[in-house]
Amino acid sequence: MDEKKNVVSIEDRIPKLKEQRRKKANRRLIFLLLLFFILIACILYFQSPLSHVQNITVSGNDVYKDEDIISKANLSSRTNIWKVENEEIEKKIRQLDEIKTVEVKKQFPATIHIDVEELQRIAYISFENKYLPVLEDGNTLNKNQSTEIPLAAPILFDFTEDKALKEMINAIEQLPREVLNSISEVHYDPTESDPFHITLYMNDGNQVSATIRTFAEKMVHYPAIVSQLEPYQKGVINLEVGSYFKAFEPKGDEPDEETGESEGTEGTEGQENGSE
Repeated sequence: MDEKKNVVSIEDRIPKLKEQRRKKANRRLIFLLLLFFILIACILYFQSPLSHVQNITVSGNDVYKDEDIISKANLSSRTNIWKVENEEIEKKIRQLDEIKTVEVKKQFPATIHIDVEELQRIAYISFENKYLPVLEDGNTLNKNQSTEIPLAAPILFDFTEDKALKEMINAIEQLPREVLNSISEVHYDPTESDPFHITLYMNDGNQVSATIRTFAEKMVHYPAIVSQLEPYQKGVINLEVGSYFKAFEPKGDEPDEETGESEGTEGTEGQENGSE
């Protein structure tokens, strides 16, 4: 009798099996319907403006306008954010002459961040009444020439020889920003004894006589040299061989050839130029 009680008939199990199969089929149907609606939603999303770039931010730029960089990146409100390749965009922007580094980041749902670092303009070359920017990598930009006198970097005059110009740019690149900002003009002024002689007019009214070959090495000490002078003292600081200062001669004094007074008179002209 006990054995008969423990045996479950097939008729009793059939309803339970049917219920399990029905639940399993329902779960599968729900999964397929959910997958279907997700696919439909994705298709609608990609076809709608919701997947397009809505905001583009540009930072770190000074020379280039935001519009210039965005245009070079070929981005617009019609660009699908899922199709934006960061490395490809960065490659396009680096083609701009004055771009040093660039980083592109996507911020979902619809924002692109572009962070750039521009090459600094360390000097300008005076050429046919125009000024050509010289970048920190040594390149000169002919197409970005300007007729306005630059104020943020020294102007190079009379540099017609490529060798002298290249060495001058290389020397300028080595100067600290403090010293570079104190220079107003650099004139290429070769002599028989020194084909690399230059004359500098400083923003503080002083004049510097130097040679390109040792310019970077000696010019770095300019702030220390000036600090030892009285504020009212202006003159020529000679850095060609040693390092010495010669005050400008007062206007109206007759030049003395034996004591080098003519150099002082020339320095006075430099002072006037520097103050302008």
